[in-house]
Amino acid sequence: MELNNKVAVVTGGASGLGRATVDGLVAQGVKVAIFDLNEEAGNSLVAELGADKTLFQTVDVTNEESVASAVDQVMAQFGAIHILVNCAGIAPAAKVLDREGNAMPLSKFSTAININLIGSFNVASKVAEQMAKNEPMGEALERGVIINTASVAGYEGQMGQSAYAASKGGIIALSLPMARDLAKTGIRVNAVAPGIMGTPMLLGMPENVQESLVANIQFPKRMGLPKEFADLVGHIASNAYINGETIRLDGAIRMQPR
Repeated sequence: MELNNKVAVVTGGASGLGRATVDGLVAQGVKVAIFDLNEEAGNSLVAELGADKTLFQTVDVTNEESVASAVDQVMAQFGAIHILVNCAGIAPAAKVLDREGNAMPLSKFSTAININLIGSFNVASKVAEQMAKNEPMGEALERGVIINTASVAGYEGQMGQSAYAASKGGIIALSLPMARDLAKTGIRVNAVAPGIMGTPMLLGMPENVQESLVANIQFPKRMGLPKEFADLVGHIASNAYINGETIRLDGAIRMQPR
C-alpha cells in the first residue's frame, strides 16, 4: 500500500506507542484519526500536527456505539479508512492469589480482556466494514490493513500478568483467523508484539527497575524506541505480503517468570 494520502485510525493514539505511530504515519503523508479517552492530550496533538492532517475522537473501545459514532465521524471528515492500528490497552498487575491467599477480583481480569482484546476486535470489525467499501489499491488490489498490538507477554507472561498475558495471547491468536475472514475483501490483518519499550511509563520507573528489565534483552541492550514500533507499523502497512502474522519487536528477549 502506498501510504501517502491514505487515512488511518490509531486507538490509544494520544500517548505512548500510539502517539509515536500517529507521528510516524503523519510524517508519511497519512491523515490520522486519533481514538483515545484523554481529550486534553488528543486535542493538543491535533493542534500540534494540524487539523487538516488529524482528527481526535473521544472513544471507549469497549463500547460499540462509541466506536461506531467515531468511525462515522472519520468517514465524514476524511471519506475513507485504509489503515487501523489498535494501540489502546492497559497492563494491570495482579496474581491469581495475593499474599494473603485472596483470589484476584474477576473484574480486574475481565477489564483487561475487555479493553485489550474485545476492544481491539470491536474497533477492527467496525473499521473493516468501512475498509471493505474502498476501491482496490495497488498491484495486490488490497482495500486496507489492520494492525493490532500484542505483547511478548502473550508468549511468556510473567508472574502477576495472567490477565494481561491472556488478553495479548488472544490478540496473537486473533491475527490469522481474522486475516482469513477478511482475505476475500482484500483486507490484511497483522499484529506487533513489543517487548520492553521506552514509553514514558517505563522511563518514569526507578533506574534499578529499568536496569532489571533491560538485563534480559539480548541485543541491542536497551529498551525499544517508540519510533521503532511506528517504523514497523509503517512497513507492515506498506508491504502487501505481510498478512496473518504477529511480529515480535523485542531485541530477542524471552521473559523470565519474574
